[in-house]
Amino acid sequence: MPLYEHVVISRQDLSNAQAEGLVEHFGKVLSENGGKVVDSEYWGLKTMAYKINKNRKGHYSFLKTDSPSNAVQEMERLMRIHEDIMRVLTIKVDVHSEGPSAQISKREDRSDRRERVE
Repeated sequence: MPLYEHVVISRQDLSNAQAEGLVEHFGKVLSENGGKVVDSEYWGLKTMAYKINKNRKGHYSFLKTDSPSNAVQEMERLMRIHEDIMRVLTIKVDVHSEGPSAQISKREDRSDRRERVE
């Protein structure tokens, strides 16, 4: 089956648990249509470069899926209808990268920095 990566931006007024619940919900939509979620990451509440629907921030989530194209199309259709989802980006990839995404790796690199001594 084809491999896809999805980045989902949901509204800023949702809680972290609600944003992660949306990812689980759409993962079930994929599985009902013959696909599966290989991996998912919650990137957190981030400031966007420009306003989308009067929102300056959004909850970012990342999904790696192994699904037929009709399952991905159905998931995207439902995401566009859902009022809590602001944007979706889907990319077809040849191979999923191993380990955490660049966003998670960047966050871990920051925590490894030494604290400032004054």
